[in-house]
Amino acid sequence: MPATHPSQLGIIVHGPAIAGNAERPLVAVHGMERVWPGLRLEWRISDEGKPIPLPRRDAWVAEGQSDEPGLPLLCNGDERDPVTISGWERPSSSSPGGQPQFEIHVSLPLATPGLAAIAADVLEAVAEGALSFWGHATPFNAGVEISGQTRHPVRKPGIPPRGLPALKFPEKLRLPEIPQRLGWMNYWSSAAARAIGFPDPARDADLLSRSRRTATGGWVVQLTEAPLDLDNPAHLTALLRAYERFPEIGGRSTL
Repeated sequence: MPATHPSQLGIIVHGPAIAGNAERPLVAVHGMERVWPGLRLEWRISDEGKPIPLPRRDAWVAEGQSDEPGLPLLCNGDERDPVTISGWERPSSSSPGGQPQFEIHVSLPLATPGLAAIAADVLEAVAEGALSFWGHATPFNAGVEISGQTRHPVRKPGIPPRGLPALKFPEKLRLPEIPQRLGWMNYWSSAAARAIGFPDPARDADLLSRSRRTATGGWVVQLTEAPLDLDNPAHLTALLRAYERFPEIGGRSTL
C-alpha cells in the first residue's frame, strides 16, 4: 500500500524481480525493524481495515511466496499512526529494459518524531535489503505532483505541473538502473549513481552536503532539509535544479 493521504510519507524502492531470491522481502522487513527502534510489523489488515496479529509473521510471508512472489501488506498494528509495508512484481512489459522488477512500498506518518533520520534509515534499509536499483522517500502531496511528470503524447498527454520536466514511462527507459523520478530523499545504488553520473565533486557539493554513502556503495541523497513541499519556492527550485543536473533521470537524456 503506497502513501494515500497528505499526512503520510511514501517510500518506494525498485529492484530486480525476486526470481529465486525469495528471502529479499523479509530481509527488507527485518532491516526496517532494525533501524527503527521499537517498530514491529507483525500485523496484517482485515477486509474491514482492522489489524490482525501475525504470531508467525515470517513463516506467513514465506508461505505466501508459493502462491505469488511479493510481500503481503504488513503493518505496526497502530490504527492512529499506521506504518505499512508491501511489495509486488512489475511485469517486463512495463519495466525499464524489458526486465521484470520487484517494488516495495512503505508508508509512515509525516508527524513521526525525528522523521528525516528515520526516513533516511528506512529508505536505505529497505532498498539495500531488497537489492534495489533506486528508490525515494517523498511526502504524499509532493509525490502526487511528481508522478504527474510522467507523460506520453497518446497515453498521458498534457503538461507536467509547476514547470517540472516531462518524464518517460518506465518501459521507455533503456536501463533498469536509471531512476524514473526524483523525490525528497533518493536512494541510488552504485549502479544507479554511475548511470546518472553522481557524484561529481565539482558540481554536486550542495547535494553531497546532504548525502551519505551506504554499506554497498550506494547513496542516500536528500534534496531539502525539511520534507519536500512544492508550495515552497526554495523546494521547487531544488527539485528543478536536481532534474537539470541529472538528465538521465526519467529518460530525458538525448545522448
